[in-house]
Amino acid sequence: MATLQSLAFASPVSHCSTQPRFLPGISSGAVHHSARSAFSGQPLHLTSSRRAPQRQYFQQSRLTILMIKPSIQFIQGTDEQTVPDVKLTKSRDGTNGMAIFRFDQPSVFDSSSEVGDITGFYMIDEEGVLQSVDVNARFLNGRPAGIEAKYVMRTPRDWDRFMRFMERYANQNGLQFIKS
Repeated sequence: MATLQSLAFASPVSHCSTQPRFLPGISSGAVHHSARSAFSGQPLHLTSSRRAPQRQYFQQSRLTILMIKPSIQFIQGTDEQTVPDVKLTKSRDGTNGMAIFRFDQPSVFDSSSEVGDITGFYMIDEEGVLQSVDVNARFLNGRPAGIEAKYVMRTPRDWDRFMRFMERYANQNGLQFIKS
């Protein structure tokens, strides 16, 4: 089961010394205010001007989290619409494994002449991209009939990352895990 973990971001406030800081663009002869850093408990001294107010523009920083729909692509930028059959293998010691994806009549065959050539196998989600170049087309009577793609996981970390992707992809596309 995937878990969400919060990330602690480094704050410039936590690196301030206990001496007053003078910020550029703010005049001297100012009133000192102090704030406590939630990260290290060190005092932060800010200055504010007593002169006539000047127009100052401050850029607000916001943390934006993009929720990307998990997808599979053979041509970057073009999502594969066909849902594959996936077979997983794992070594007895659990250190490595392989996922074999089989696509019957994938939509990439319909769009490859317009969009471009198959460049690899890309599994995309909010964590990033997992990719492989081990992609083989299957032909029947001279026409493309399917694609088989293999993704090799060489470490337990690779396996865990792949399983997080597959859980998201399965939830999005109505797949379920059947142990054989």
